[in-house]
Amino acid sequence: MKRYNIKCRAGSTEYIDILKESDSDFLVRFTRDTNGSVRTTEETITRHLFNICVQTGYLNPAVEACVA
Repeated sequence: MKRYNIKCRAGSTEYIDILKESDSDFLVRFTRDTNGSVRTTEETITRHLFNICVQTGYLNPAVEACVA
């Protein structure tokens, strides 16, 4: 599963996980944590929209933690 951080305001943590992909779209899970209140939704977005979000910096690949 790939995770991308969503550009958001300070004090919030938002990211999406790609659950499934096809030739034309992605099934993603949005997770939003604002002041300890966590909300998740699953949606389908087109590859075109996803790629635009990455190119503009709205989505950035999450850095995976290293386990020593």
